[in-house]
Amino acid sequence: MLDRIQSFFNDIIQAEVDDSTPDTHAHGIRLATAALLIEMARADFDASDQERLLAGDMLASRFDLSQSELDELMSLAELEVREAASLYEFTRLIDGKLSFEEKQEVIGMLWEMAYADGVLDKYEEHLVRKLTDLLHIPHKQMIRIKHAVRERLGIGD
Repeated sequence: MLDRIQSFFNDIIQAEVDDSTPDTHAHGIRLATAALLIEMARADFDASDQERLLAGDMLASRFDLSQSELDELMSLAELEVREAASLYEFTRLIDGKLSFEEKQEVIGMLWEMAYADGVLDKYEEHLVRKLTDLLHIPHKQMIRIKHAVRERLGIGD
């Protein structure tokens, strides 16, 4: 299993840094985004099926994935998250390849995951703040995104 993860990291994530082919770029971004969503689901130490389904729905919608593509992506992302020493590799890829607007979309997805169970846990909020910093999104913009997600989800103060 570790060989599969290392191979995938070398072939996709590291290639992303060295190569700009559209297929490699897209796959690496998908995996990095999925890994961050899975990490968010685990942040409160209670990753539910509801959160996993929400992550899958967001990824399928955002990246126009078939069910088989989504299943493979989620499987690989879960392995990556379990074995990753940090989230830096994922955020570095997203930060380096996505536009400011696209990075804001990722932050919105993370807030939506954080609110999936209707409660914002302190560990979830901490993780969004940490990832926002790693993606070079200003604090003020992160708060705007948070409020927009709360409003869209119908969550009051």
